Amino acid sequence: MTPVPNSTTPFWRTDLHELDGHRTTPDLPSECDILIIGAGFAGAALAHYIYEDNPSPPSVVILEAREACSGATGRNGGHMKPDVYYNVPKYIEKYGVRAAVDVARFEASQVYAVKELVEKEKIDCDFVLTRACDATLDPKLARDTHRAFTQLVKSGVADLKDVFYAHGKDAERLSGVKGALSCFTFTAGHVWPYKMVLHLLQNAVKNGANLQTNTPVTNLSETPLPDGRWPVTTDRGTIKAKKVLLATNGYTAHLAPQFKDRIIPVRGTCSRITVPKDRTPPFLPYTYSIRYGAGTYDYLIPRADGSIIVGGAKPTFWHDRSQWYNVTDDSELIEPAVSHFDGLMQRTFIGWENSGAQTDKVWTGIMGWTSDFMPYVGEVPNKPNQMVLAGFSGHGMPLILLSAKAIVQMLRHGKAFEETGVPAIFRATEERLASMKNEILDGHSRKATGSTIYNSVL
Repeated sequence: MTPVPNSTTPFWRTDLHELDGHRTTPDLPSECDILIIGAGFAGAALAHYIYEDNPSPPSVVILEAREACSGATGRNGGHMKPDVYYNVPKYIEKYGVRAAVDVARFEASQVYAVKELVEKEKIDCDFVLTRACDATLDPKLARDTHRAFTQLVKSGVADLKDVFYAHGKDAERLSGVKGALSCFTFTAGHVWPYKMVLHLLQNAVKNGANLQTNTPVTNLSETPLPDGRWPVTTDRGTIKAKKVLLATNGYTAHLAPQFKDRIIPVRGTCSRITVPKDRTPPFLPYTYSIRYGAGTYDYLIPRADGSIIVGGAKPTFWHDRSQWYNVTDDSELIEPAVSHFDGLMQRTFIGWENSGAQTDKVWTGIMGWTSDFMPYVGEVPNKPNQMVLAGFSGHGMPLILLSAKAIVQMLRHGKAFEETGVPAIFRATEERLASMKNEILDGHSRKATGSTIYNSVL
């Protein structure tokens, strides 16, 4: 299914760029060298690296079903938070030490890579380098996390020099979260994602990319033409591409059926909370994840304008799969979650009781979760000249940029996947596509029966 019209309006899309509904040419081009499907962070990053320091760039067309950056990137929390410790023990058990450490290092490096990109390109997108704080309220999860972290420290296999851990009486005071039983802090960032993406798209268009918004793709041919090009059908005509890059996240299976039940659309919710103009918002020193239990949390970023972006609200609706699993409709709110944001700052943070903080806006968005919680990066198996960058499981901000760079290195310079620095377990393989396991539903079932699970989405 393609993205629905009349989607809810996120805060990030209240100040629209001139390219929001742009079509570089009135008609759809009939052919191109590289076709990028999707104009969110993944599609924009791919276009950026295709043109970077490229004196003879190929012809590039970027197709977007709705407006530019109207999908998951334009609806997330703007939180650029790597997982440098939380899931590492689980990944060690599942994939081995080297793979787990590779993932943690790769994610940590993304924060600085985005900072470098923003500074180099002079992107006005409210980027802030800060620290994240994971504060745990649930006693069992606090004990489990403490035990896992202690074992991780003793093993010496992970790079934890940037992670600070406090527990017991210190956790509440250091985090500022009422009732916090433990807290971890580490380097993170936050950004106005729409502004960052539109800046990258604007540069790509200036360099020759043809951006076609409001052009949903209805079909990607199962087989190439005799000359190797791929016919891609839209409601405005067909374009033939030498190479197709799928930056389609939760909608990938609509065009590439081999990803059915491998990349699943999952609906989430996010909000903006504001403080009355006649009051000064209390200071928040970090970005946050407030962990209510295994797999249930809220995440927050405090913005320089005094507002707070809060996402999650999972305790209110996660038990009901019909609200979120395999859902592609972001035109409606998740009704059980709407009231969750009311009074959240007052009941969560010390010193916010009389702040007057109130919910300003609530919206929904469609993420692409994978059945093994790992993104799909690289060549699409058995589809020559098709590549994929999708399936971020709600955690794309600290995954996308360097993954896009790697794909372009493979395209432009013929690098092998193993030479790009992308963790091996992100690679799109036949084995992953053939697997019938679904860790999303398995984890949801275990949580429903009271078993502790770690959640890959932060």
